[in-house]
Amino acid sequence: QVQLVESGGGLVQPGGSLRLSCAASGITFNIYATGWYRQAPGKQRELVARVTSGFRTNYADSVKGRFTISRDNAKNTVYLQMKSLNAEDTAVYYCHAEQGGSTFREYWGQGTQVTVSS
Repeated sequence: QVQLVESGGGLVQPGGSLRLSCAASGITFNIYATGWYRQAPGKQRELVARVTSGFRTNYADSVKGRFTISRDNAKNTVYLQMKSLNAEDTAVYYCHAEQGGSTFREYWGQGTQVTVSS
């Protein structure tokens, strides 16, 4: 059974920081691209950051320079370090894992709430 379990969400003041973690099980983690998406109320889910199996990263323009994605294959975990948070970052953040190529597979975590408010 595949599981992606997020942690680290919560309430933070504007300008603050949070680190999200996503622990994966049931997959060969090191061959998957992993990423973080978010969905704010009334908006579509959007890509925040992604790191490939080869450790290439890409970010949404809105978070470049503030968020950093990383992965630890030994721990089957992907992280999202978030700094200089603002109200527009408030959303449910979802972990995502994707295996491309001839056999496409993708999995989602259950989501973790991040609220930026004073």
